[in-house]
Amino acid sequence: MVNPNPMNPEALAPTYFLDSDHPRVRDFAHQVVAHIQDPVQQVQALFLAVRDGFPYDPYKLDLRRESMRASQVLLRPRAYCVEKAILLAAALRVLNFPSRLFFGNVRNHIGTGRLEAFLDSNVLAFHGCAEVYLQQKWIKITPAFNQQLCHRLGVVPLEFDGHNDAIFQEFGPQGQRFMEYLVEHGSFTDMPYDLYLSELDKHYGHKLPTRTQLVFDFSNL
Repeated sequence: MVNPNPMNPEALAPTYFLDSDHPRVRDFAHQVVAHIQDPVQQVQALFLAVRDGFPYDPYKLDLRRESMRASQVLLRPRAYCVEKAILLAAALRVLNFPSRLFFGNVRNHIGTGRLEAFLDSNVLAFHGCAEVYLQQKWIKITPAFNQQLCHRLGVVPLEFDGHNDAIFQEFGPQGQRFMEYLVEHGSFTDMPYDLYLSELDKHYGHKLPTRTQLVFDFSNL
């Protein structure tokens, strides 16, 4: 877990997974904010670019270490929450915004029914979001659920106002509970890969044999 000091240089430096020094990641970040000068608006633009530019897809998982780097996520048309958090955190560092990754186990009530039935659980282990140091504080921002998906599910897309946490839509349009945190794993300056696989194995080992297989395709469920 990271040092909470926002000036910790590790919150700005490239890492293995948050490879913010990769040309593809740098180009992505600079293109998104090319005509934006205000820092808050830059973060908002990056949030939207990751949220909507990579539709949420938890049905195709490539858990190989090298495949989860931000530069590799950019090569895909779709991504899931952990990959999108990694990309957003890396892009933030390109623009000198301190960033971290935050993970927790959440209970999901809408949107992943087929996967939940297959996994025999409505607990999503290691749900990921990014954290950015902005306005003199750490703020959580979750780019997981793209606008089109939210509209299809009948929930309002999650927005980032530049000041407050944007974690997830807690309630659906009729007041039904949408998602809730069950366990918080904390904040990290890089992807805690071994812990991630350990949590997946603990919750879904009977369906996700991550010790022998790291690529899964559930799109035909």
